[in-house]
Amino acid sequence: MIRPLTQLVNLQSPLSLNDYISEGGYQGASKALHDYSPKQVLDLVGDSGLKGRGGAGFPTGMKWSCVPMFEADDDNAPAFKYLVANADEMEPGTFKDRYLLEGAPHQLVEAMIIAAYTIAANRGYIFLRGEYHLAGKRLQQAINEAYQQNWLGKNIQGTNFSFDLYVHTSAGRYICGEETALINALEGRRANPRAKPPFPQISGLFGQPTVVNNVETLCNLPHIVKQGADWFKALSPNSDSGTKIYAACGRVKSPGLWELPMGTTIREILYQHAGGMAGGFKLRGLLPGGASTDFLLPEHLDTPMDFDSIAKVGSRLGTGGLIVLDDKNCPVAMVLNLMRFFAQESCGFCTPCRDGTPWAVEVLTRIEQGTGRKEDLDTLYNLCDFMWLGKTHCALAPGAVEPLKSALRYFSDEFEQHIDNGCCSYQQDNIVNKSLTLQSSQGGAVHG
Repeated sequence: MIRPLTQLVNLQSPLSLNDYISEGGYQGASKALHDYSPKQVLDLVGDSGLKGRGGAGFPTGMKWSCVPMFEADDDNAPAFKYLVANADEMEPGTFKDRYLLEGAPHQLVEAMIIAAYTIAANRGYIFLRGEYHLAGKRLQQAINEAYQQNWLGKNIQGTNFSFDLYVHTSAGRYICGEETALINALEGRRANPRAKPPFPQISGLFGQPTVVNNVETLCNLPHIVKQGADWFKALSPNSDSGTKIYAACGRVKSPGLWELPMGTTIREILYQHAGGMAGGFKLRGLLPGGASTDFLLPEHLDTPMDFDSIAKVGSRLGTGGLIVLDDKNCPVAMVLNLMRFFAQESCGFCTPCRDGTPWAVEVLTRIEQGTGRKEDLDTLYNLCDFMWLGKTHCALAPGAVEPLKSALRYFSDEFEQHIDNGCCSYQQDNIVNKSLTLQSSQGGAVHG
């Protein structure tokens, strides 16, 4: 199986620049700089069908095509264009970018050279999650090596193209993963999302044209330029091209991540690569693309993990990170835990998100603790509508309610058990198990 993104990953000791080159690295960048015009690279990326791997799934070539291109002697040309790699990976259940950053930092550097050349960007930033200390160290080392051998800086490899690249460590907050909030943070401002339009491709960082792409998205570029659009499309059995780094966490035998053809089924990821459910646990449901996606059930296991197929069954591919819910954990408690995270991470800019997420936490806490009322369910349904798309400044609140509204649909019995009985079957089982364990440890008899 061809795995272009991960074939050169080495978490223990990532390849130096010379070793990376000896394994075929920087061939894509060299080919782009010497054999193609920026327009030809743009057309190649568009023809490849590459879509954003950060969650939105927007066609990369189309995104780049919105950047205004000026002739060199145009007096109206902007002083700078910027390229930003979104490495602020704070989506719960997602760790694919960290794997690439720590294991193959030169792959991202090469990818950013190609992207910057295509959109005529002068300067690039890797906006890195603050907790990714090892990734930051390895990225800086790779950048230093690239400068030393003229893969960065002035007149790269004897061409007229110049490009400077910097690592910018994020001060934190989940909202920084939204591209305009990221741009505000990069400028030293509060990380609030901006109103669009204007879109960043027209007016982004410091008011200049800016492209923001996810790390995994960018890392496909060297391979597309080197091997061609048809090769990239052939990696996948369906309409979504290339490979995807999928992950799984929760009560599975072998949590981790795997690069697989785009459109690999949930069943294959969960039972072949993650080893299936851990001993004594059964699958109850899962979030297919990180914490801000809708629950799916065992009946959806044969769904291909691509953008269109996951949307058809009522969820989103997101980042491709499966978060598994087993049969011994309460879905109400799981949703409450997720909602606490989103309430804490809200930037507070708009009322539905600022007030709606804490309100949902309050209601869910009451239900989970056994003091909920029937009308609390109506309140939660109303909050899901109150915080939905088109009613908030950005997508944080709609993403926050996706697991909630799908849990209300699929796990309604558990919510009602909490309200009617003060707890659900999961908690009752845990109480019985703890009681049996206590009696056994005390030498007491256990009767059926």
